[in-house]
Formats: sequence, structure tokens, C-alpha cells
Amino acid sequence: MRAGVQWVTPVETPKLLDDEVHIWRASLEMDSAALRRFESLLAADERIRAERFMFDRDRNRFIAARGILRGALSRYLACSPQIIGFVYGPRGKPAIASGGEQPPIHFNLSHAHGLALIGITRKREIGIDVELIRSDFASQEITKRYFSPKEIDRLNEIPGERRTEAFFLCWTRKEAYIKAKGDGLHIPLDSFDVSLSPDEPAQLFCADQSRWKIETFVPSIVPEHRYAGAVVAEGKDWAARYFEWKQ
Repeated sequence: MRAGVQWVTPVETPKLLDDEVHIWRASLEMDSAALRRFESLLAADERIRAERFMFDRDRNRFIAARGILRGALSRYLACSPQIIGFVYGPRGKPAIASGGEQPPIHFNLSHAHGLALIGITRKREIGIDVELIRSDFASQEITKRYFSPKEIDRLNEIPGERRTEAFFLCWTRKEAYIKAKGDGLHIPLDSFDVSLSPDEPAQLFCADQSRWKIETFVPSIVPEHRYAGAVVAEGKDWAARYFEWKQ
């Protein structure tokens, strides 16, 4: 995992070149005034989705994530956040509504335990995932259900103190790939392989691996919480740039 990533807070929206992937991170913990402001930006269907959450914390984080997404996209599109429309693919992947034409930019959003990541590109599909590294989730049951036999064997070779990290490197890489493809769990997670050792570079092993490039990075904001992050985007010719979202 790339621990030395530099997260920059730009004064203006950075120019997005065709050979770049912009990754934004943002805390979803905010005061009630900020939440009200973000909720006012949401479309009716987003507000309905927000109301379905049982717990206030989950509802507030959803509102914050969608509001930040709209705010970030509006900078690149040079428009008001609330007028951005979304369409959804057959498996639920969102895209910017563009009247049937190619959308001006592609994006993907992931959030977990109060931290959001947004990936933004031009002319290339993208998937991004973030997870909090926690030993209670990295169970043998989940491994056997979702990991490939090769990944299970490799995971079992890794010493116990690093196995939890390797589990989440595997999980986020697999999730980022299926999100980039836009097929969700229509693609069985055990039908392809990724590298997972903390000492090895991120790699994707699948039938269309020549189409994609994968990167893993450390997105943590506070030292006491460790997160794993992964991004997958079309092509091999792109470089990632990392930005910090500020209200």
C-alpha cells in the first residue's frame, strides 16, 4: 500500500487531464448546519434513500457523502451542485446524466466508517473502494465465501499480525474492480484474483486485465483509524493525484 501519498488541498479545482485520475478524500463527520446545507443539494430520490436509514449516524453520513460528491463534481462541471442529474446502469452504477451522450467526466464514490473517497476521470471508467481495517470483519467465513482459492492460499501464508491488512487489501482491490466494471456482485468475487501481500504491488489477474490499472493507497485521516483504499481505472497510461476536501 502506498503510505507516502501526499494529499493536497487546492485553492481552486485542479485541471483534470485525460491521463489523470483525481482522488478526493473527505471526512463525513460534520455539524448540523453543514448537514442541512448538503441535504438541500440532494435530489428527491437521494432524500428518500437517506430516510430509509434506521440510524441517524448512517443517514447523516449518506447525506454528507452525496453532498460532497455533488460539490466536487460541480467544480469540474462548472455548475451548481443541485442541478447535477444522475443516471444508473443496469447494475446500479451511477453516472452523470448527459442526454445520451458520453458524460464529460466519470466518477465513483465509496465511503466507510466516516471517511469518503471520490475518484474522478475523463474518458475512462473508474471504481474506488475504502474500508476500515478491523480484525472482527476479516473472518475465515468471509474469506472462504468471497476469495478465490489462490487468494486464500496466499492469505494463509502471511503472518497473523499482517493477515488482517492483507485481507482488506484483497477486499478493496476486488471491490474497486467490480465497481469499475459496473456489474456489482453479478461478477463473483472468487472468479478473479488480485495480489494481497502488503509487500507486493497491487495487481489484477482476470480475463480483461489488460484493460485496467489498479493502485492501492493509505487514505487514513486520523492515526487511530487505519483504512485501505484501492482504485481501478481503464487504461495503463494514467497517474493518480490525491486531494483533500475542505468545507
